[in-house]
Amino acid sequence: MTLHEFFIAPFAYDFMQRALFSAALLSVSGGLLGCILVLRRLALMGDALSHSLLPGVALAWLLFGPSTTALFLGALLAGLLTALGSALLSRLTRVKEDAAFGSLFIVFFGAGIALVSKLPTRLNLTHFLFGNVLGVSPTDVQLTAAVSAATVLVFAVFYRAILLETFDPVFHRATGGRGALIHFGFLALTVLNLVAALQTMGIVLALGLFLLPAVSAYLWCDSFSRLLLLSVGFALVCSLAGILLSYHAGLASGAAIVLCLGGVFLGSALFSPRYGAAALVLDRWRNRHPPAPRRG
Repeated sequence: MTLHEFFIAPFAYDFMQRALFSAALLSVSGGLLGCILVLRRLALMGDALSHSLLPGVALAWLLFGPSTTALFLGALLAGLLTALGSALLSRLTRVKEDAAFGSLFIVFFGAGIALVSKLPTRLNLTHFLFGNVLGVSPTDVQLTAAVSAATVLVFAVFYRAILLETFDPVFHRATGGRGALIHFGFLALTVLNLVAALQTMGIVLALGLFLLPAVSAYLWCDSFSRLLLLSVGFALVCSLAGILLSYHAGLASGAAIVLCLGGVFLGSALFSPRYGAAALVLDRWRNRHPPAPRRG
């Protein structure tokens, strides 16, 4: 197989072009959001948000059937209820936000499983659970493009506020910043991107496209702007690699992308020159075995 047959020929098909464009758009917005999730230690909350979409999808299916619009709106409503509900609970009661997230996540996920058991068929629902990049429709691409553009616009306009709220929320609020609004907006934006990623990555794997490139980039960068750029870069490269792997090896597309991202993460965790495991082991060995002083 020539390089042209491996890299170029697959994208002669319209469905491959849509798959690549959709994954690239999600890579940009997901790479940005993932950095905030990692820096603010909200990774597990992001996982809870992704799983809380399930009851919205199942309820929409029961009420309106296999309507793509209804399924996406149901997922969006369930995600927003989880995100905003947990944030409000943490501010109106003594329950901490992570506990509120966990509680609502369990309730919503349990409701989702109960509703799924009542569905007349689960065949098409698997696309929303595990994704199908190669089956992305033009409507899905339009939704993804709108959400990705909105995400980039928010980061461009509110970059300073996001930076301050991420690293020093106390100072940000003391200087008149609306920390609660930024927090609510970030959660809502995360839900929108998770909903946009349903067809491409599915409920189960969507968060992988957000977190894995951000965690990998975090092992290489100390600068916030570089972290954002490298995270997006990792996501874009691995999305391309995952789609090609899916096409040539016959693997599930969302899983193939996550596997490529996982390979980058493991490589970064082991071989990052400053924060990787190999560098840490080498530093400890040097501390325990200092070089002998020279004689003469």
